[in-house]
Amino acid sequence: MSSKGTSIKDIGKIKSKAQYKSAVGDARSAVFFILSISFLVFIAIAAYAIWNEGLGQFIDAFVSINVWFFAAALLVILASYSMRFPKWSLYLKRLGVHIPLRRNFVIYMSMYSMDITPGRWGRAIVSYTINKLSKVRFAATFPAVVADIFTDFLGFAIITDVTAVIVGKFVSVAFVITFLLIVPFLFVYIRRPFEFVKKKYMKFRMRFKILKRLDIVISTADMYFENNKKLGLMPFLYSMALTIPSMFLNGMALFLVIEAFGVHLTIADIPIVLFIFSSSLVLGMITGIPGTLGVTDAALVSQLQIFFPETIGLAIASAITIMFRVATVWFVEGFGLASLLYSMKYWKGSD
Repeated sequence: MSSKGTSIKDIGKIKSKAQYKSAVGDARSAVFFILSISFLVFIAIAAYAIWNEGLGQFIDAFVSINVWFFAAALLVILASYSMRFPKWSLYLKRLGVHIPLRRNFVIYMSMYSMDITPGRWGRAIVSYTINKLSKVRFAATFPAVVADIFTDFLGFAIITDVTAVIVGKFVSVAFVITFLLIVPFLFVYIRRPFEFVKKKYMKFRMRFKILKRLDIVISTADMYFENNKKLGLMPFLYSMALTIPSMFLNGMALFLVIEAFGVHLTIADIPIVLFIFSSSLVLGMITGIPGTLGVTDAALVSQLQIFFPETIGLAIASAITIMFRVATVWFVEGFGLASLLYSMKYWKGSD
């Protein structure tokens, strides 16, 4: 996420409205590019289904969709993201950042415009907005962004592992991939590895003057860890009380999309659907591919057929996957981008 001299090393020094708009423009362009790739993935899924089962069966699958069930899935997804807002508010409160409720909600929603960036780290763009509104430096609010991402990932991990045990399939695989997903966050919560790197940096900095350009990175990281201590443990426990039900709702959105294609499920199928939803996303997340493109899609198509072989064939599985990804990627990016564009009015007349 860089533009015209604005890079991650000087992210804490952004002062110009033009710089911010340029950074947003670059990020938005990247999102549109990734969405274009997502569309190509849809075409690949459709082509594979048509090649194996014929064009007629694939078209019949889409024609059978119940738009009311799909609309209900969209509402459930919107509700699931909205219900995570209180944890974001608590993070900012703990960090000493106070923003009016309506503006804060817009800022929070704008994070989701960057959900298809690798590891969702593009969400850090909201720290630009907060910097402009409250003059709080980037590093002071970035712990809130990290905590929000981490608790989301942790929610996915918990649901994946619990449902794997309930379903009784892929249990070992589920625990391994969720462990791999969580490990990277240890390095942004445990200060010792950073202090080791910092010590080495200060040693070589004296020998190679060019390294002094990285001073802003080190100082920003120092500030990040200092502010991260303010969050404490309780906000994370509170967050999980909101995150897990939120992820459950996202999984129920897949349940509704499956129902939309005429596949009738029962309450007993809920753990299976939740496992398909969460494990497919976790598989995509550990690859680091933006938007988990391709990996999550392939996992959804295959698992829908594995767990419901009698009712879901390749054509139906492909149609369900495409529409569910439209709901959870395109729809989410849509209201995220709308919120991001709206938040830019907060820069009117500022430099």
